[in-house]
Amino acid sequence: QVQLQESGPGLVKPSQTLSLTCTVSGASITETFYYWSWVRQAPGADLEWVAGMGTGSGSETYTDSVKGRFTISRDNTKNALYLQMNNLKPEDTAVYYCALGPTRGRGTQVTVSS
Repeated sequence: QVQLQESGPGLVKPSQTLSLTCTVSGASITETFYYWSWVRQAPGADLEWVAGMGTGSGSETYTDSVKGRFTISRDNTKNALYLQMNNLKPEDTAVYYCALGPTRGRGTQVTVSS
């Protein structure tokens, strides 16, 4: 059974940087044909897909609002997924989840406020 645990919650000011970690158990981050994602949910809003990485192709994709600011990556030795967030904006405030298909962790709060 796959378990995902996010860490790295924080309160930051606009334009600052934050990095999120997703620790994976019950599955290998290198498993072929898996697609790992980061998704977020802002207060009162629907769940929004943010970034994804396919283990087969290694390709990274991002939603338009974070392109050039966020980077998804993984560490095979630690079996972990990361989301580096630069130049954060107030509209990035949300609970962030890592996901594998329908499976998500409990999420971690990111608040961007001056």
